[in-house]
Amino acid sequence: MNENKAGLGYQNFEEVRTEHIFYIDKTDFIREWWENADKVTLITRPRRFGKTLNMSMTECFFSNRYADRGDLFEGLAIWDEKSPDGEYPYRKLQGTFPVIFLSFANVKATTYEEMLFKITKVIADLYNRNDYLLEGNLLNEREQKYYQEIEPGMSSKIATDAINTMAGFMQRKYGQKVIIILDEYDTPMQDAWISGYWEETVRFFSGLFNSTFKTNEYLERGLITGITRVARESIFTGMNHLDVITTTSNEYATSFGFTEAEVFTALEDAGLGEQKEKVKRWYDGFTFGTCTDIYNPWSIVSFIKKKGEYDTYWSNTSGNGLVNQLIKKGAPDIKQTMEDLLQGKSFQAEIDEKIVFDQLNGSVDAVWSLLLATGYLKVLDVRTLDTDEDEIGEEGDRWYTLAITNFETKRMFRKMVKSWFGGNAEMPYSNFIKALLMNDLDGMNEFMNKVALHSFSSFDIAKNASDDDAPERFYHGFVLGLMVELAGRFEITSNRESGFGRYDIMLTPKNRDRDCAYIIEFKVHKPLKEKDLAQTVANAHSQIDEKLYDARLIADGFSAEQIKKYGFAFKGKECLIG
Repeated sequence: MNENKAGLGYQNFEEVRTEHIFYIDKTDFIREWWENADKVTLITRPRRFGKTLNMSMTECFFSNRYADRGDLFEGLAIWDEKSPDGEYPYRKLQGTFPVIFLSFANVKATTYEEMLFKITKVIADLYNRNDYLLEGNLLNEREQKYYQEIEPGMSSKIATDAINTMAGFMQRKYGQKVIIILDEYDTPMQDAWISGYWEETVRFFSGLFNSTFKTNEYLERGLITGITRVARESIFTGMNHLDVITTTSNEYATSFGFTEAEVFTALEDAGLGEQKEKVKRWYDGFTFGTCTDIYNPWSIVSFIKKKGEYDTYWSNTSGNGLVNQLIKKGAPDIKQTMEDLLQGKSFQAEIDEKIVFDQLNGSVDAVWSLLLATGYLKVLDVRTLDTDEDEIGEEGDRWYTLAITNFETKRMFRKMVKSWFGGNAEMPYSNFIKALLMNDLDGMNEFMNKVALHSFSSFDIAKNASDDDAPERFYHGFVLGLMVELAGRFEITSNRESGFGRYDIMLTPKNRDRDCAYIIEFKVHKPLKEKDLAQTVANAHSQIDEKLYDARLIADGFSAEQIKKYGFAFKGKECLIG
């Protein structure tokens, strides 16, 4: 550790090795992948988990461009791997294959046309790097003409078969089938879903992947990485030979991310050994298969580089937009579960690791599946039903117990929620908390009206949401925002049964001598039944009293004086609290 620099952002294996950048040996991945002998392997891992560096490492090992570059692997596991007869078989394998290495990491676009242009540029760059194939008589006249037609902006029809064709040229050149590595395959698809051109994208990639990985007679092995497992029915149609490795798979469990032993050794080497337990609380928690205590490499290297300064390094990097959008747009059930998660609780869900983007707006389980794949949730336990259970599911169903990954991720979620409310200096969020705890109605009303004015419309962003749905989404978003400041002081619950109904929010103090309990009921103004917002507030109080929402608190020993009841009445972007 003392000899190597803790540098960030290095994704080229050759550069890491020659520049003596801090590196934890992951070359056993090469052995495991090669011995598994799967024709095409798809591996999903959260962002910043070393996927690109591992793919570059794999390219450096197999590519004939790196023939006689065994020095890059000297002292690493793959170079010292011995067979039973005492030979070093992988030393003979190094640098012996033509390799195509592509990355879609930079294919981010707001339109299908822009996405297609960027994909075609990636393919055109591949052809430019290999234009030595135009020399001599390897390609006939028609093939040379085809080669010249490969350019940014080419038609999708040409682009679909271009990687397959390049593999054929290289196989002819070297007399050896080709290894094809594709990194960050799903980056374009996330943007396609967010920006509304998903269907065209699915059609294009279905053809591209079919040509590149299914019907490619020149393919030796294929290796694909990404963050999510997009459903096979969407883009991997008919690829029954595809071996899919997700975060719940046991294969390659320690190949991406740092194990606890690796982290603790690195901390000792950096003179930060006394920080082990706090580092564990902040950055541990990722689980791949049955392998627990996996750490995010970006956070660990950043922590070492900053000489022991704690921060949300991983969550501060780009890539939270989709997560933010899904929670902010999500149904009340999602926000209610987020309340529990941010208070350190877990929940159960039936996870389908095949992400179907079309379902993200309507399926709560699809959202949890995505959050698990992207690393924001971790698996605490997996239960397979032995028999049919009417309340849960049928025999064979797998139910996962999920929780927030670690303290860093929890802080990221808190910041995200807090940014939805009073995210500027003119509306400091703590003002509302102070007003609530001081029972200052004027202060509460002033803040809520500012929030409603500036933020209300941003919550009504789910497709096909009715006007009645919009306030519901906003109110439950408000519950999340409230919780950010009060989670350590109150037990916060929403939409739970008490008395003869379900209250909207209940705050139960952890210190009864210091704080009161609160019941909050939201009401949307009904102009045909209520003359003004004041009457709406009165109706909210009537509902609290008539349905005995305070029954649970009273049963827990709270007196009437210790229970504060508030009605929040909304009309468009107007709010009245009473």
